[in-house]
Amino acid sequence: MSWPPHSSTASGWRPKLIALDIDGTLLAWIEGLGQTLEVVTEPVRDSIRRAAAAGAHIVLASGRSAHAMTPVADALGLPLEDQGRLWIVASNGAVVTRYPPLEVVHEEVFDARDAVSRIVAARPEVLVAVEERGLGYRVNRPFPEGELTGEQIVTTVEEMVADPVARVVIRDPDSSPEDFMELGREVGLEGISYHVGWTAWLDLAPIGISKAAGLAYVLDELDLKPTDVLAIGDGRNDIEMLEWAGRGVAMGQATDDVKEVADAITLPVEEDGAAVEIDRWFPTGG
Repeated sequence: MSWPPHSSTASGWRPKLIALDIDGTLLAWIEGLGQTLEVVTEPVRDSIRRAAAAGAHIVLASGRSAHAMTPVADALGLPLEDQGRLWIVASNGAVVTRYPPLEVVHEEVFDARDAVSRIVAARPEVLVAVEERGLGYRVNRPFPEGELTGEQIVTTVEEMVADPVARVVIRDPDSSPEDFMELGREVGLEGISYHVGWTAWLDLAPIGISKAAGLAYVLDELDLKPTDVLAIGDGRNDIEMLEWAGRGVAMGQATDDVKEVADAITLPVEEDGAAVEIDRWFPTGG
């Protein structure tokens, strides 16, 4: 979608909904660890709350599981006291929830058995995880400390994917993102969606499901349009969201393929780029 959105002009447009990635957008990456510092800076928190107070719907949209996103909502002080429950788009769009309390209102699942079997056959050393809602994750072996939230319950891969799931995480700390992009091509992941992260981290999801799809569900509930949306993100799993939104903004440290689809590029996460973009539309005292 080109900027400005077709239904508005650059001078008159203001987002009615702000869709925010978390890791690398609201939270800064810890260099070399594939983890983020779980601290929201004051400028980012203030900007988001100012936008919410002005009437913009704030939606967190992440590859994280829903229970790993609620602490970020709490750190932002959302929802505001006089507003309804927050919308959260989790698991790269496969799970849509309201909070608080955490309630799943929509979920897309898929049969992951064949894809996971092919991946494990090609790379027997990979780590595999499936969310165990409310507890943490079922894993074939423990993930590196800090990469998954909640309890890690060791389970066979076959048991993990015996029933349809919303998301599967594939991880190899000894590989690179480029290795995993090749892996996706090598094993032929037709019929499912997949995203490679900043590290050797592969998310498998139902075909056609992305953050944009989860956000589209929210828009239907709110009677809004994609042209009403400002979306900010930094990862490959944000590409569909940035293309779909009325205004899609890439963080300054995003990879080139993410920046190429964005309408604009803000400062890196370490320089509070999300706040810089939001302040453009909801300035202090505005």
